[in-house]
Amino acid sequence: MTNGIWILGDQLSQEQAALARFQEHKTETPVIFIESLDYARQRRYHAQKLVLVWSAMRHFAEELRADGWPVSYCITEDFQNPLSAWIEAHQVTELWIMTPTDLPFQKIIENLVLPCKVEFIANNHFLWSKEAFQAWATNRKRLLLEDFYREGRKRFQILMDGKKPIGDQWNFDKDNRKPPKKLPKTPNAIEFLPDQITESVLAKVQSLNTLTYGELQPFRWAVTRSQALEVLEYFIQENLGYFGTYQDAMVTNEFTLWHSLISPYLNLGLLTPKEIIDRVEIAYFEQDIPLNNVEGFIRQILGWREYMQGLYHFLGEDYSQHNWFCHDHELPDFYWDREKTEMNCLYQVLKQVEETGYAHHIQRLMILSNFALIVGVAPQAIEAWFHGAFIDAYDWVMQTNVLGMGQFADGGILASKPYASSANYIHKMSDYCGNCVYNQSDRVGEKACPFNFFYWDFLNRHYDKLKTSRRMNLMLGNLKRIDRLEMEEMQKLAKQWREKFI
Repeated sequence: MTNGIWILGDQLSQEQAALARFQEHKTETPVIFIESLDYARQRRYHAQKLVLVWSAMRHFAEELRADGWPVSYCITEDFQNPLSAWIEAHQVTELWIMTPTDLPFQKIIENLVLPCKVEFIANNHFLWSKEAFQAWATNRKRLLLEDFYREGRKRFQILMDGKKPIGDQWNFDKDNRKPPKKLPKTPNAIEFLPDQITESVLAKVQSLNTLTYGELQPFRWAVTRSQALEVLEYFIQENLGYFGTYQDAMVTNEFTLWHSLISPYLNLGLLTPKEIIDRVEIAYFEQDIPLNNVEGFIRQILGWREYMQGLYHFLGEDYSQHNWFCHDHELPDFYWDREKTEMNCLYQVLKQVEETGYAHHIQRLMILSNFALIVGVAPQAIEAWFHGAFIDAYDWVMQTNVLGMGQFADGGILASKPYASSANYIHKMSDYCGNCVYNQSDRVGEKACPFNFFYWDFLNRHYDKLKTSRRMNLMLGNLKRIDRLEMEEMQKLAKQWREKFI
């Protein structure tokens, strides 16, 4: 009997379950990586996403070779042919794969016809297993993040003083919404110059430029575990002290502010959630970092990330088809080309995404997703764009984040109200409105901001559905007070905008 291991592109950790199982027999356990062009062509990916994944895979393959594993690295069109040839060449009788996080990729593997037995081993790249989350979620009346987060804090003893949370409260959201007025000096992002391996991948992706989105260079992302650890340490030393306070702020030409930029590495397996949380918790005790910043960051990893992954598997494949508002408009072209919009907030965020493949969570939620929601874009269309455009995107990340959180397509399974807003929120939390051709205060007229007339049009269109949520009572009350003629004018502007851009 010969065991073999297939390492998937988002499982790049020496601690991943399949490698860990055969660590003591590594010299006699062949390992394969497959760089598949067919898979890359499934959607229009950001060019830097392809570079990141393929370069990280190639670097990790070299790391395993240096550690004594017999590694094969295949650059090919598909998965079937190289796998079959490798299995025959190494006489593999059992192929071990750490279970993919993404359900569609699980199906791809299950549909392969291979000349050996395929064994899946439980994915260990999350703190909560699928089974543990299911046990927590089953028979609950509500699946709220706050309930899950508190359970996680207690279960893993993170920022706890016995049975009580450190600081005597579970979260510090009220301290973490400061607008960008008189910001302290922001740190530069840590960057890495491409080495020979990355340069080779850059050349390959350049040849695919008609299939990709965004700008290929400059490429400055980390591609190895050691570099990812540098990013983590830099964040802790330079950014963590202000992270929570300004985590919702949006500033022109500040693509990072105090955000960590570790999500691509965490989702690839170059960093693990436990080591990140442990390191940040140690920094809190040793470096006198304000608790609101530490707790706000840990909540993103221990709370939100684990919650998204748990819900993705708990809710199942049908979740991807939810469309509670029955929205059916196409995605505006400017999501693929920032030059096609005059709205400065959208232009600035889309410019950032095109150049880097990255935007922080509020830019994603309250600019990109919010606008698609109030316009009435089909939720599957905006989710597909997010999946292709972002460097840290995977199916398990985007299904719940975009459809549930961003588009309220599930009707309230994940969020208690739609994350929809007018230009008031953007004006408060950013500097984008100051340089826009539209007036953030106008709801009608030539300079009316589309965020305004679409927001009120959205509330009016879906009044009967939204009135079932108590959290919408205030805004629906304001809707009733709008003059009928003004409402009709906003509806007219919304119709004209759709006819022009969709």
